[in-house]
Amino acid sequence: MTQTSMLRQITDFANRANPYPLYEELRKTPVLHEEEDGPYIVSTYHDIEALLHDPRISSDESNVLFGRDDELSGPEATGLPPSFIRLDPPEHDRLRRIANSSFGPPHRPHRIDDMRGQLDEIVTELIDGLGDAREFDLVDQVAYPFPVTVICRLLGVPREDEPKFRAWVDPIVAGLDPDSRTAEDSLRTAQEARLQLGMYLNGLVEQRAKEPREDMLSDLAHGSGPDGAMTTMEVLSTAVLLLIAGHETTVNLITNGMLTLLRNPRYLERLREDPGLSVRIVEELLRFEPPVQLLPQRTCIADIEVHGVTIPKGSRIWLVLAAGNRDPHRFTDPDRFDPDRQDIQHLGFGSGIHSCFGAPLARLEAQIALSQLARRLDNPRLVEDPPPYRQNAVLRGPRHLGIAIDGLK
Repeated sequence: MTQTSMLRQITDFANRANPYPLYEELRKTPVLHEEEDGPYIVSTYHDIEALLHDPRISSDESNVLFGRDDELSGPEATGLPPSFIRLDPPEHDRLRRIANSSFGPPHRPHRIDDMRGQLDEIVTELIDGLGDAREFDLVDQVAYPFPVTVICRLLGVPREDEPKFRAWVDPIVAGLDPDSRTAEDSLRTAQEARLQLGMYLNGLVEQRAKEPREDMLSDLAHGSGPDGAMTTMEVLSTAVLLLIAGHETTVNLITNGMLTLLRNPRYLERLREDPGLSVRIVEELLRFEPPVQLLPQRTCIADIEVHGVTIPKGSRIWLVLAAGNRDPHRFTDPDRFDPDRQDIQHLGFGSGIHSCFGAPLARLEAQIALSQLARRLDNPRLVEDPPPYRQNAVLRGPRHLGIAIDGLK
């Protein structure tokens, strides 16, 4: 199979509902490259893991010498400086350390865990909001609004401003889908939303600089320690990163999770009886149906040999995490959803210095949402299988997930 046809199949919307047979075929050629300016596609677990830890792999767009025009790659369209996930050390390390100081250990070790009560309350309100409905859309009514509300609380967005904040998020997230990028009206709407969101956040950062509170924007605006503080633009870039990357991946994790549980009802029943099982279920979901399917923004800054293939300096690399997660050389019976498997060292959150910054929050959000849905939905069943999917091949998940129920418990 040629690289051209494989690239076309990976990005082809017709394969979005089930790309895994395609990934199985892809692994037969661990490093796939046929066109001179095309990306090198790496699909096996151990190769991907090694490259994620290799300092010769760059996340900085400026290092690309070949393959600038592949359809899944490109700069962040935020109008802000690149976020730290698009930078290399030492600048990446400085910004990530500052951001992490307000997000987790060692400076704020309990910030995420202390949100558990709030998260539970938000999910409860969303499920209660279903009322007497006998059919609902999990994406629009639970999985989508949940992480936006959480991020608002984390950043310190006043509750009265949350509806306005969400109204800006919708067109920005819609712009992540390839179809939206080509639609002039959608592009204009997304750009206008980014501008308004940026102006709003800038005002909030200025306010927190004068009157700090117990929220993440205050921490970022008053950064201290050996790395100093972020500039205002760096704070804004980090906030938008948390908003977009943290939101979309969590929506997909929850939605893919409920879809998988409804297809495997014995685990849904076990979760209903034992909410603690949610920890293992979420880890297996991150392996089995990862919300981020591949990383197309990596570049070699030196010649690298992988599986006998020399990848030249300046070449684009696609790391297909979802293919690596189902590599039979790494996982036994990889196409079976099994939360009881003893070894779930997945690539769902990446690995190395760019491992997912928001992983602790995403895990907790998914655990709480899936536990509550399992407990409270009476006789849930899929309205349509497969459901309609988003266009995006990187951040893969259903656009809608219709669920029929007999009521709420």
